[in-house]
Amino acid sequence: MKNTNRKLSSEQSRELLGVLKARFEKNRQRHKGIDWAKVQVKLEASPAKLWSLDEMELTGGEPDVVGYDKNKDEYIFFDCSAESPKGRRSICYDHEALESRKEHKPENSAVQMAADMGIELLTEAQYQDLQQLGNFDLKTSSWIVTPPAIRKLGGALFCDRRYDHVFVYHNGAESYYAARGFRGSLRV
Repeated sequence: MKNTNRKLSSEQSRELLGVLKARFEKNRQRHKGIDWAKVQVKLEASPAKLWSLDEMELTGGEPDVVGYDKNKDEYIFFDCSAESPKGRRSICYDHEALESRKEHKPENSAVQMAADMGIELLTEAQYQDLQQLGNFDLKTSSWIVTPPAIRKLGGALFCDRRYDHVFVYHNGAESYYAARGFRGSLRV
């Protein structure tokens, strides 16, 4: 990652907040009852989270607010790009899978990229929630958090939307495809 201190400059912060606000206003159906001014206050108080949102944006995720957890007083952001973020494709599931490849290794893994960005992979439930907000991954697919029992046996899970239905599939964790990336979530 370019910026190792996980903090944006004032100009970068202003620019990102402008992009996020415009997306928030354009897609109000994703966050009914949530006030942008309150979201912005939280973001301005969390430079590391703002940096993570910028990483989501730079890799094509188009992050947007999708909910609010009143018990934890946190706003929830998901990648809301129509397809799996372009800057996070052609990657295997995790570091163990990456290391297991003898040849033609991808550059990275979904789990490692998410950790580097300070975000989490979507769970299956979160992916299903995202699909209630629109039609995502009509041409691509996205790795999701894989239960340890499946991962222990060498597998990993991914999702997509085809035929107006959300599918959960499995593949070897070491596999990677040009049309498979991952979507992330961030709480602020």
